[in-house]
Amino acid sequence: MKSKDGQFLLKLGQKIKSVRKLKKLSQEALAEKINIHPTTIGRIETGKLNASTLMLYRIADVLEVNPKEFFDF
Repeated sequence: MKSKDGQFLLKLGQKIKSVRKLKKLSQEALAEKINIHPTTIGRIETGKLNASTLMLYRIADVLEVNPKEFFDF
């Protein structure tokens, strides 16, 4: 993965983690609500997984935010 891409994914993941923590949800609780394995959330939040648009939508839905909030960094 290109360095610029990796930096983008890391910033995106950090934003998701920040919103999740503001909503007081653990990785496990979020994963359960969207029916994925908790390590998947961890990989997204650390920039190691390029989440699909649909996955980002599902995460935003559970966190009750507009998906565009994840890109505000």
